[in-house]
Amino acid sequence: MNPQPLETPRGWRDRQSRNERLFQFIAALVVLFALGVLVTLLAKTLLDGASRLGWDFLTSYPSRRAANAGILPALIGSFYLMILTAIISIPIGIGAAIYLEEFGKRNAVSSFIEINISNLAGVPSIIYGLLGLQVFVRFLQMERSLLAGACTLSLLALPVIITASRESLRSVPRSIREGSLALGATQWQTVQRQTLPIAFPSMLTGVILALSRVIGETAPIITIGAFAMVTQLPNNLFAEFTALPIQVFDWVSRPQKAFHENSAAAVIVLLALLLTMNAIAIWLRNRYQKQFNF
Repeated sequence: MNPQPLETPRGWRDRQSRNERLFQFIAALVVLFALGVLVTLLAKTLLDGASRLGWDFLTSYPSRRAANAGILPALIGSFYLMILTAIISIPIGIGAAIYLEEFGKRNAVSSFIEINISNLAGVPSIIYGLLGLQVFVRFLQMERSLLAGACTLSLLALPVIITASRESLRSVPRSIREGSLALGATQWQTVQRQTLPIAFPSMLTGVILALSRVIGETAPIITIGAFAMVTQLPNNLFAEFTALPIQVFDWVSRPQKAFHENSAAAVIVLLALLLTMNAIAIWLRNRYQKQFNF
């Protein structure tokens, strides 16, 4: 038998180049398909809801007549929910990340906590809703209030904030910590004046991701019993509330086409609110990044 000729280096490089071009072509097709679906959904939403957008739609209360229905309680409720969720989850999340990364000891307990935090980031949101229903609504007797909704959504945001904040702290060069300690600063002073200001811009990325996920969640606040129709604005932490995702879910489940147009218009407002939040957070991140160029 004649031995098979060995492949030349040039032939091997040509084959690798063809495989690379094929992979790039397939990856480009996948990206274009995803973008096409996204553009299609956005275009249909804009076409369906653009006619309902207006000042009356933003400042009116829900109604059984689609032409008179508005999103004022849902819009204000979503705004309050985001503010309260940020107030609760950001200090706790960043504080937990600082302790685990800067002060906590490396042992079996810390490893167990790290694994569970990573796993919690992938838990379905309905589970957080059930937990919030049992703990905040029933056990702590917050009822179906704005505070109960914010606490439930904070549970959803915390794993993302903690994980992103820890990665941000790890990215700070160790030489900065060592230099600060060598000059006589305590560990807390080093974290407060050196490590945290440098890591804070990257931490904002985690906050953006967490709040972006929270603002569109429907399952947790449905589970704790948020109202689909509220005829007054929340005036305290224990008031009844609704949110834009709840309002969209209620309208889209109705058979009338006019309510579907209302839901599309509410989705546009929700997207605008989300983009505004992201723009503010990105502006803050870029502002802090200019101060520490690492």
